[in-house]
Amino acid sequence: MKHRPYRLAVLTSHPIQYQAPLFRALAQTSEVDLDVLFCSQGSVGLHVDEGFGVEFAWDVPLLAGYRHSFLKNVSPRPNPSRFFGCVNPQIFRALAADRYDAVWVNGWGLASCWLGFIAAHRYGIPLLLRGETNVLSERGGLKGGARHFLLERLFGHVSAFLAVGGRNADFYAAYGTLSEKVFLAPYAVDNDFFFTRSGSLANDRISLREREGISPDLPVILYCGKFSDVKRPLDLLEAFQYLGDDPMASLVFVGDGRLRGEMQRYVVEHGLRRVHFLGFRNQTELPACYALADVFVLPSGFEPWGLVVNEAMCFALPVIASDKVGAVPDLVHDGVNGFVFPAGNVELLTDCLRRVLLVEGIRRRMGTQSRAIIEHWGINETVRGILQALDYTTACPASVTTVKQSAG
Repeated sequence: MKHRPYRLAVLTSHPIQYQAPLFRALAQTSEVDLDVLFCSQGSVGLHVDEGFGVEFAWDVPLLAGYRHSFLKNVSPRPNPSRFFGCVNPQIFRALAADRYDAVWVNGWGLASCWLGFIAAHRYGIPLLLRGETNVLSERGGLKGGARHFLLERLFGHVSAFLAVGGRNADFYAAYGTLSEKVFLAPYAVDNDFFFTRSGSLANDRISLREREGISPDLPVILYCGKFSDVKRPLDLLEAFQYLGDDPMASLVFVGDGRLRGEMQRYVVEHGLRRVHFLGFRNQTELPACYALADVFVLPSGFEPWGLVVNEAMCFALPVIASDKVGAVPDLVHDGVNGFVFPAGNVELLTDCLRRVLLVEGIRRRMGTQSRAIIEHWGINETVRGILQALDYTTACPASVTTVKQSAG
């Protein structure tokens, strides 16, 4: 007999714009009785994002539609981006006070995540683990060995893993995790929101471009994200320079960050035309940026996932991404809905741009494929994976242990 509804606690760092729609969807299903436990208020209200380097408040609801509470953070330097920036011993009291069927912990990058692991073990509550880490992030040396040692022991106490994608599942498999304990809970955005905005903006491309001073007649290459070294936006600028005027196109950067000044100097020093910096755009402003574009590019040197890829695909855009973007195996099919190139290889990035800009009808065909792929990679699929994991942990109470590969 299946246990319904499941009492589920989620322990996560702080309110995040991408997580809120998922929490609302879980709260609305009759199969889950949800409590979200935040370690920090973090992004609530005005705040400065370290990556963007600007002060803003999210313009979408972060806390509406689901039950939540904020645990007391006793860290002397509160910061949800730092390991000791969230220290919330109150998690023990919270888990002891309710009879939860499972505790879902988001990642292991905070001290409070480990307090959550210990509390779940102490009270005999099945542990669900969901993180972004993939095999591309594995490290060598002393630090890498220490991390492997800790994670191997942690994974032995996890009841079920919520894999955000294929590379994430491969990461767990590399630690000897049984495949039956890994459930796909896709890393998704609020597809319905972006689909709706895509439809309402479908006939506004020319006016959207004119409003930003972008040529209405030329194809537009779009980058959206933080201007940081790891995301390699300068590679895209260099590739655009190599394109020259054959074919003619516009390049649009949406976002902000430490490299902005260097990027703008590069444009001036190399006499690049048709390069536009639109600055940071909030969540409700992003659809207009995708709607004016013809192709989306994410050249990152490393990206655990890259949710901007999901967003771009909701607008039926072809995607050019580096092979270090975590979403690539699941969402970007080379030659089908975009192209994949080796991170840092500007020559091949330039070639990908030239192909998607010059080949007759390719953008429309690839964009159609992007939309078809992302329609099956949304929050509904994520909820389904979480429910399957809960079914598994309830049916298999002994799943709190993992059979490990022999150490030899």
